[in-house]
Amino acid sequence: MSDYQPIACVDHERLEFGALTRQWLDVNVTAGDQPGFQRLLPLDVYTRDGAEWLVAETEFGVRLTLRLDWLKF
Repeated sequence: MSDYQPIACVDHERLEFGALTRQWLDVNVTAGDQPGFQRLLPLDVYTRDGAEWLVAETEFGVRLTLRLDWLKF
């Protein structure tokens, strides 16, 4: 994914800490299948195909996989 734009380190750390401590985060998703304001529980942060990704669960129990540059805090 050559158009991936890395996110700020502080935001990356926020996602990793949320996954480790099972802390809900309020995030604005700007692209993908579920755009808009989301309350997410981060489950995993990983790298694939030249981009960084978040696996998270919504407050309704839906599991999403989102590119990190689609997220605004």
